[in-house]
Amino acid sequence: MSDEPEEIVAETEEVPVEVEPEEPIIVEESVETAEISEEGEETTKAKKLKKGELSPEELAERQRLQKIIDAREIIEIDPIHVPIEYETTGRGKIMIGPPTLTRFEKARIMGARALQLSLGAPPFITVPKEVATSLDLAYAELEKRVIPITIRRVLPNGDFQNIPIDLFN
Repeated sequence: MSDEPEEIVAETEEVPVEVEPEEPIIVEESVETAEISEEGEETTKAKKLKKGELSPEELAERQRLQKIIDAREIIEIDPIHVPIEYETTGRGKIMIGPPTLTRFEKARIMGARALQLSLGAPPFITVPKEVATSLDLAYAELEKRVIPITIRRVLPNGDFQNIPIDLFN
């Protein structure tokens, strides 16, 4: 016997696999508590409903619940609510959203200000030596909170708050 390991090569034969497209599964009823029949088969209320094996009491209860659901009024828009503005002038408190600028608000402000600077708008601060692009200058202005901009945060019901940029942390 030699100390060298023997190479074992497995010979495999490629067999073409025919894949049939699966039919979409349609769930008609939610599966509720499972019951075990005398034969040991699992049955559910959904299976009973498909087979028509519901008792008259269960059918009457389902019909009663369906009538209640059909009688409900669907409210798409609350006609009574008028959007209001949360004031920030009196207390200076941010009432909608986090007390800091979100990353999306920062990106929007920096992009708009960088575009203004690249089109020739005067900067609000003295230009530092390390600033190479208009985006760097917009970032420096944002850090010092000198850009005269107001953020409007809106709630899903239409209420909003206009927040000056200098109120953010």
